[in-house]
Formats: sequence, structure tokens, C-alpha cells
Amino acid sequence: MNPAETHILNQPEPYQSIMLYVRSVIMKTLEVEEKYSYKMPFYYCHKKPFVFLNVLKGTDYVDVVFMDGALLEAKFPELRDDNKRKRVRSIPVKNLEDLDELRFVDMLQYAAEVKKSLKKK
Repeated sequence: MNPAETHILNQPEPYQSIMLYVRSVIMKTLEVEEKYSYKMPFYYCHKKPFVFLNVLKGTDYVDVVFMDGALLEAKFPELRDDNKRKRVRSIPVKNLEDLDELRFVDMLQYAAEVKKSLKKK
């Protein structure tokens, strides 16, 4: 078991189930590398940090964070910027029903294309 997976399995419910589900969607949708950075599961696409999963203290949700989310928010207005972050945007997931899998897959695929185009520059 890798450190990212161990981290997820050590989360209390409902965070563990949410993180396992989001992880499975990410990994079946794209070729990503799973790493454990900054004490969080990170998913790398085109050798760059792409998405990470976090449970912020004082919140009751899993934050699914896109590293270049600011470039995605015109197409995906559900991405939030709660902490005045320059680049990243996120989707708060309180329960499994909160995440529309088809929309999330579209978001992942579009974000991967954006990441790939940024890599070429």
C-alpha cells in the first residue's frame, strides 16, 4: 500500500469513503501518478501536480482541489475559490451524492488537456 492510499484509509467516515470514490474516478479516467505530498494524496498528470484531496480543519467535507482550477472555472462554474487562492479551485464533497460523476469526469478530462497545453509552453 502506498502512503497516499494509507492516508485515505486512515481517514474517519464519511471522508474515507468519499476519498476512495474520488480516487477511483480519477484513476480510471486518466493516466495519473499517485503521490503523497504535503500530507495529502496528490495526483500528477503530465508529471505536474494536477489534483489533490484534502479535509480542511473545521470543515465537514473533502476538498477536491484542481491545481490550475482558475483556468477551468469559466467552463465549470461549480469550482469554488473559498480562500482567495490565485491558481487553485475546488469542489467541496460532503457526501457521495454531491459529486456528479459524469460532470467530474468531464472536468478531469478538460483539466488534463489544459495541463498538457501548459506543459508545451
